[in-house]
Amino acid sequence: GTAVTVTGIAKGAGMIRPNMATMLGFVATDAAVAQPLLDRLVREAADASFNCVTVDGDTSTNDSFVLIASGKAGNGPIEDAASADYAALKQAVTAVAAELAQAIVRDGEGATKFIAIEVRGGRDTAECKAVGYAIAHSPLVKTAFFASDPNLGRILAAIGNAGVNDLDVTRLKLWLDEVLVAENGGPAASYREEDGARVMKQAEIAVRIDLARGAAQATVWTCDFSYDYVKINADYRS
Repeated sequence: GTAVTVTGIAKGAGMIRPNMATMLGFVATDAAVAQPLLDRLVREAADASFNCVTVDGDTSTNDSFVLIASGKAGNGPIEDAASADYAALKQAVTAVAAELAQAIVRDGEGATKFIAIEVRGGRDTAECKAVGYAIAHSPLVKTAFFASDPNLGRILAAIGNAGVNDLDVTRLKLWLDEVLVAENGGPAASYREEDGARVMKQAEIAVRIDLARGAAQATVWTCDFSYDYVKINADYRS
């Protein structure tokens, strides 16, 4: 019954994959929240936002995500993680954190495209994230996106390089947006390269993978590699 405010700010451009990366994120709210729940909330929000992004897979020495609550809104203190108030605050904080995390990717060094890699059908979340990051960290995949080249074997090769040793590739499915690309261990019968090229030219692209081996899912947000990324990082000491 009390209106609360959630706001935030973030910094990042390159050397971004949260895990000692050059990323700083700050979210603040005026809600009154018990300290133990605030500790829980910052971790839950991070796992659904900043811990889902990568620009180049590289890391530095000083990433931070800080959640601050002033308690000035006048609401009754949120003290129960099972309460509707905690659920509402978690939704709001996570939404702000996710928007900031995605903005870091959109503003990545030399980035021209925003790519959401959605992996479902894994045995656990870690497996899904491993596949997502294998795609997001592949220079061959990232340069193909920059070139709008539907060289989709690069994506499939990255999936195979994710360390899922018992993956049954005959059950795997791959989509670019709504275009089914691969199934049954090979190209989808309905796939046409012109459809893949059309999607690859978009500024925002969804890559969707179904591993068909469980109920877990995860999303990784990344960007392409352009000529400007190389120029920025080749010249930055001079």
